[in-house]
Amino acid sequence: MAPDWQIICNESSEVYIRHLADAQIISGWGESIKSVLPHTGKELKWIHSWAAGVDTDPLELLKERNIILTNSSGVHGFPISEAVFAMMLALTRKLHIYIRRQFNKEWKHEGGYPEMHGKTVGILGVGNIGLEVAKLAKAFGMTVLGYRRSGLPADWVDTMFEYGEEGLNELLKRSDYVVNTLPLTMETYKVMGREQFDIMKPSAFYINIGRGGTTDEEALINALRDGKIAGAGLDVFETEPLPSDSPLWEMENVIITPHVSGRTEHYAQRVMEIFMSNFRDYLSGKLPQKNRVDLDRGY
Repeated sequence: MAPDWQIICNESSEVYIRHLADAQIISGWGESIKSVLPHTGKELKWIHSWAAGVDTDPLELLKERNIILTNSSGVHGFPISEAVFAMMLALTRKLHIYIRRQFNKEWKHEGGYPEMHGKTVGILGVGNIGLEVAKLAKAFGMTVLGYRRSGLPADWVDTMFEYGEEGLNELLKRSDYVVNTLPLTMETYKVMGREQFDIMKPSAFYINIGRGGTTDEEALINALRDGKIAGAGLDVFETEPLPSDSPLWEMENVIITPHVSGRTEHYAQRVMEIFMSNFRDYLSGKLPQKNRVDLDRGY
């Protein structure tokens, strides 16, 4: 596709760092992008992040230098929706409790056996991941509520609410499961706090696979301790790795995974499909538009 281009592909900074001053395009992970940017020169026109979230990227600096940023949003729909339903099912059927008891060879019934079928799920952030969660929810006969900036309707979503306190609170009141897929922006920072957990049903479960900073972790811990909500499935946290002294580790009504819900055997292939589509445009003189990040909004 680009026979006249020099392509440097190596994970070692010792290899690629000397080429950065001449690079027109950089493709890599968010943290590596942040560290290599000071070594780049005026030739740099476009960065493609292998991650979907860009909250750790230096967006203001990219804006100042007029550098285009694209991300890999869209590659996570299948693996993350599977992780969401794994958590929802485990919490509902108390599998996480029985797995712990298995290690102690303890034969004991937990009591209380709710079902997911026919319940209501509220999805915060109805993008690629949220839509896949909504689609799977319909297989369980669930009512699906959505929450997104535009408020526009979407397939598999019965009722959509637009950004704002009124819409969010109404979704939380009605949901048996709340699935947070929101990106981390100034607008979504700690959008789930004490007031929001107080509004939720005591029987409801909270699943966060978006960004840890969208949730007030102390408020979540208190809600779990006080029985304001029934449990939580968490893949993301305010501080990662999750500190060893966090009370969340010891809570029986919490499932913790180490920010792996988006991992998949097909990750590289899907990322490269997005990148190559934009690269074809770039080679023909067009600006990359697929998954282009709005540097002001942060997603």
